[in-house]
Amino acid sequence: MLSEQEIQRRNEREALMKMGIDPYPADLFEVNVSSKDIHENYERNKTDYKNISIAGRLMSRRIMGSASFAEIQDSSGRIQIYLRRDDICPDEDKSLYNDVFKKRLDIGDIIGITGYVFTTQVGEISIHVTSLKILSKSLRPLPVVKEVEDEEGNKKTYDAFKDPEQRYRQRYLDLIVNPHIKETFKKRTQLVNTIRDFLNDKGYLEVETPILQPIHGGAAARPFETHHNTLDMKLYLRIANELYLKRLIVGGFDGVYEFAKDFRNEGMSRFHNPEFTQVELYVAYKDYNWMMDLMEALVEQIAINLHGDTKVQVGSHEINFQRPWKRFTMFEAIEHFTGIDISAMEEAELRETAKKLHVAVDDSMGKGKLIDEIFGEKCEGQLIQPTFITDYPEEMSPLTKKHRSKPGLVERFEAICNGKEIMNAYSELNDPIDQRKRFEDQMELAKRGDDEAMALDEDFLRALEFGMPPTAGVGLGIDRLTMIMTNSNSIQDVLFFPQMKAEKKAKIVTDAELMALGIREDLLPIIRKLALNTIEQIKHSDVNKLHNDVCGTRKKLKLNDVQNPTKEEVQGWIEG
Repeated sequence: MLSEQEIQRRNEREALMKMGIDPYPADLFEVNVSSKDIHENYERNKTDYKNISIAGRLMSRRIMGSASFAEIQDSSGRIQIYLRRDDICPDEDKSLYNDVFKKRLDIGDIIGITGYVFTTQVGEISIHVTSLKILSKSLRPLPVVKEVEDEEGNKKTYDAFKDPEQRYRQRYLDLIVNPHIKETFKKRTQLVNTIRDFLNDKGYLEVETPILQPIHGGAAARPFETHHNTLDMKLYLRIANELYLKRLIVGGFDGVYEFAKDFRNEGMSRFHNPEFTQVELYVAYKDYNWMMDLMEALVEQIAINLHGDTKVQVGSHEINFQRPWKRFTMFEAIEHFTGIDISAMEEAELRETAKKLHVAVDDSMGKGKLIDEIFGEKCEGQLIQPTFITDYPEEMSPLTKKHRSKPGLVERFEAICNGKEIMNAYSELNDPIDQRKRFEDQMELAKRGDDEAMALDEDFLRALEFGMPPTAGVGLGIDRLTMIMTNSNSIQDVLFFPQMKAEKKAKIVTDAELMALGIREDLLPIIRKLALNTIEQIKHSDVNKLHNDVCGTRKKLKLNDVQNPTKEEVQGWIEG
């Protein structure tokens, strides 16, 4: 059911078309300046702004008879515009101002204007409009965001569009009414470009590998499944691109990387989205120690490019990405934070230790998973400054080369920052016999119920049998690193369109349900006119506003025989 404003805007659309004005014209509108450019450069060089053309969304207006002020918003910000009827309607026909601008335009409509820049008597840079064109009629009203200055000149915002459910689901609307969030996404792009430039400067090749894969591999995670109708075969959305990139190293490339959309069919939280972005890099003839040095340099450069400094404020912490970063082995970290040395423990003792530390475990977990759970619960969250955790147990890392000097461990590191993993790297396992044995061990874990165990990939093993050089590989999480670099509290804040639960369609309230709230039958047409279509809308109403709206609509509808409700009655509807 459409609200009164939505009905009105549709009527205005029809009225414009009857006037011969296309509310959605197809022809190009030339834009030669932005609001940001005007604000930053007009005072220095006024002659460049005598004939400008700009487009944007109408965000406010003050109509004052034959002249008006308004405000438009383009991609770079807002600017005030000034319209005089005789300037935009130089002939006898004044309908563009009197009928179109004053009566048919609404907040949210997109318009194109030409004119010249000037400074008002109060010193505000503005555009004096000489022509106006409707570019897109908005059929839905924007949320009303009010800014009020207090006695000290501080601006306070009221009725802001800030509900996360609405902001993430309707990101397009969030970008309109909260334009400051664009800065987060601009920094994300700057972060990605920094990585790309850094790796390109090293001579590494950016590549693409399959998203639909016949075998899910390269990480310990549950996959999404799909079906290829023509081939009549099950496929998986990739959980990682590792095994395909290493095939390219086998094929003779010395360094390859990919910005990959990966998919993991796991839980959702402020740190997890089922679809996420990471960059994976593989370089031949290198090891994990070399990769640690490279990643330190890369992330330090990202911080400098985004903030001009290695120090970044994240919540209440100042995180410093200056090299060198602190380094712990996994066993050292666990002993440091728990006081317990687990390096010599077998599975049964590890299980008892986990229980003593109040770490939740189950029978499907092997030795490696138990160690990982202890580390995750007792250590990870306490690592705020960037820290490398190295030398993981072999059971945790089926794609990693055995440690050259520490039996039972592998040459692996994770970088932890602000309590979360941001990258994972190995000296890559290139012994095909050892790799097959590791895959078989994973299959045994799968039989025990571990739904994150890796599958055996025969083609990858075949590739290794042709010989893969010693290789270092890393996966760096773009989303989590962006969270840190933009001081964002949730992964949803750094994704334009995060995964959401299915949108619930509000059930339209019946007349009987309205009357059960205590609303008189003769007031029902007024409630419907106000587009109060759900119980929730009424329950969340402000009593004063709802009372005034009902009384005002009764008068507008000329329902003279209907008595206004009292404020106490309206309070009863809300509390009923």
